[in-house]
Amino acid sequence: MARLTGIGVLVTRPEHQAEHLCKLIEAEGGAAVRYPALAIRPRADRAAVRAAIGPADRFDVIIFVSANAVRYGADLLGQQLDLPIAAIGPATAAALNGAGFRVALMPAEGMDSESLLALPKFQHMSGQRVLIVRGSGGRELLAEALGARGATVQYAEVYTREPAKPGAELQAEIETLWRQGGLKAYVATSVEALEALVGIVTPRCRELMDSTALVTGSPRVAEATHRLGLGSPMVLADSPDDGSLTGALIRWRMGAA
Repeated sequence: MARLTGIGVLVTRPEHQAEHLCKLIEAEGGAAVRYPALAIRPRADRAAVRAAIGPADRFDVIIFVSANAVRYGADLLGQQLDLPIAAIGPATAAALNGAGFRVALMPAEGMDSESLLALPKFQHMSGQRVLIVRGSGGRELLAEALGARGATVQYAEVYTREPAKPGAELQAEIETLWRQGGLKAYVATSVEALEALVGIVTPRCRELMDSTALVTGSPRVAEATHRLGLGSPMVLADSPDDGSLTGALIRWRMGAA
């Protein structure tokens, strides 16, 4: 049974991360509309990033905060496959495994800094050296908490995030589709993506967001809607992975039917 028939969903994941979610939506009969809100690019000064880090084996723990951090930063580890590596969630762990690395630490539940910080390993960090592989900017909670617990923390910022720049033709197509009722929901899996989306849509689409369901797996995204002045009905998934997002869409659709 196709449980999302007649439902158009705006998928705002970066282009290289959107396809799996789109296929899950389409497998349920929905129409996945690809509209990346963020452009993810490797840092131009990668040699300087590598030089600042030095040998990877001098760190007691190396934390990857996202699959993008793995995509653009796994090469910093070289050929050392037995390093003490932590992943912030299953998608990050899968990316590390795919790159040939074994994940030693990952939260059993949750996919955020708070969940990682709750692990016993990170409670007492005196004298420990920690490398956090991430994009430029982002939350400081992880580094601040580990520093407060005694760790010496260093960043390897291996990629940049910036709002996408959709062309005029795509903008017109999205606005027409939205105005005609072809979009019933939109997905935002991070605060950065939601902020970027608000900034890049046309004024009319911004108005229509308030009557379009927002699907997310992040309570932080839900909280950000108030700051951004969004009135979108919330559909909160159990987690931000593609299966959970699709499941939340289906439950929402069944409830609205």
